[in-house]
Amino acid sequence: MTLQRRILILLTAVLLLAGVGVAAVVRASSRADEKNREQAGGPRITPGHVSLTPGDGGRRIVFRNMAWGPHRDELATVPAGAPEGERTASGVSCLRFHAAAGTGICLRSVKGGVQDSYRAVVLDSRLKEVSSHPLAGIPTRARVSPGGHLVAWTVFVGGDSYAGTNFSTRTSVLDTRTGRYDASLEDFTLLKDGRAYHAADVNFWGVTFAADERYFYATLATGGATYLVHGDLTARTLTTVHENVECPSLSPDGTRVVFKKRVPGAPADAPWRLYALDLASGTETALAETRSVDDQAVWTDDHTVVYSLPGDFGADLYAVPADGGGAPARLMSSALAPAFLG
Repeated sequence: MTLQRRILILLTAVLLLAGVGVAAVVRASSRADEKNREQAGGPRITPGHVSLTPGDGGRRIVFRNMAWGPHRDELATVPAGAPEGERTASGVSCLRFHAAAGTGICLRSVKGGVQDSYRAVVLDSRLKEVSSHPLAGIPTRARVSPGGHLVAWTVFVGGDSYAGTNFSTRTSVLDTRTGRYDASLEDFTLLKDGRAYHAADVNFWGVTFAADERYFYATLATGGATYLVHGDLTARTLTTVHENVECPSLSPDGTRVVFKKRVPGAPADAPWRLYALDLASGTETALAETRSVDDQAVWTDDHTVVYSLPGDFGADLYAVPADGGGAPARLMSSALAPAFLG
């Protein structure tokens, strides 16, 4: 055997041993990560099928998984009756998400170039892309109408926090049936105190749709104040309804809106408290959650709302009755942007 051949055999053996060593380290690391996760009480997560079809596999929650690991930021699902149970991860990543009636909206980052860009992606019931739309800023809110035919999203185009006053937003609405795309609610006619209103500082965000898929509510900010506005997609109008309302969420029966309200004396970076507004009477009711909530709540039914608060891995989900009674309770750890389906 020549010297050259002996050297080749030796190098091959070394490479094989190195490969076995690397594989062993990876397996050990994976087992250690799993063990650490279980010791920390983290959720068990496995890849699998995630559907947006109501009733597919019973009533379920689809949400953005915030637990550390290979499935962080992916859409995942759990049975609604076992919110802290084992999660099924989809492989589809979103920064903001919502879904209803088999339609999803996923606001995601796109890597590449000097700076990341963002897109709004409409998903079908199998999480397959139906359409994609470039975003002019950082994703912040997303909603699908109860019938699944309308989607809306809001981005920051200047500034990055609702807590201050130095920010600018853009809110868009898309009709998935016709393809009609309203790029900005600022193109609608705004009626404030019964009269047409124009101002350079107008901003809108946080759309929530009515069941008829014509009307909706949203937040208006102008002149240092915020308002609940009632929108009409056919007439292309927005009408002020109530002051000091942000990120409204319309109840399934269409009678109430849960929203975050700025309260006097609260810290500048945590100024909100959750309230419910009876649309017929204009009566406000403070919910039992006393912490500052910077989120657009989601109704699980006509009695309970779910929202996010900061957690160990970014965000946890909490539930509280919408009538002002009861007490807040953690629903899910390491989760964000839930949609209740079925």
